[in-house]
Amino acid sequence: MSYIWPIALVVVSNILYQICAKSVPREMDAMASMTVTYLVGAACSAGMFFILNPDGSLLREYAKLNAAPVLLGISVVGLEVGFIYAYKAGWPVSTASIVQSAFLSLALLVVGALLYQEAVTPSKVLGAAICLAGLYFLGK
Repeated sequence: MSYIWPIALVVVSNILYQICAKSVPREMDAMASMTVTYLVGAACSAGMFFILNPDGSLLREYAKLNAAPVLLGISVVGLEVGFIYAYKAGWPVSTASIVQSAFLSLALLVVGALLYQEAVTPSKVLGAAICLAGLYFLGK
């Protein structure tokens, strides 16, 4: 179960995320909506920190900070704004995520090999080819 629940959480959260990103009013500025998104996200994160760590100290945790959380914050803004603008541009919710996931899978295959020395196996290459084939059929 410890292997399954995180992926289930990602899937359920991503479904809600895509629905919400598609539902941001067209006439609302994407950056204005993001301020609300991140205020709510910060409040939820702080609340969960104290629920999961009743004696915890955010300041103690912040002392362990490196560049990764800062860069993660920047990348999350890029992800969210990218989807909001994709939906405002008319991408269907049923297609946008599939297209980005296929390209992401291909890119992460290369990143995994170059940065983390992960093996590029025949099955991974086949999976990448299937991703490309899927993109071809989505375009039909």
